[in-house]
Amino acid sequence: MTLGEMPQLQTLTKEEKLRLVEDLRDAIAAMPDDLPVSDALPLEEFKKRLAERL
Repeated sequence: MTLGEMPQLQTLTKEEKLRLVEDLRDAIAAMPDDLPVSDALPLEEFKKRLAERL
């Protein structure tokens, strides 16, 4: 799935997109048996790096 497939996502603000990314990561982390989630990058560092790119 890409942003192009969901045009409503393109209208989100940077803050809303960041919140969506956080929510998606939390949802994935809540299903550890379905998909391994690496703890190589702490969440706060991930947020910092993502914020720098937005």
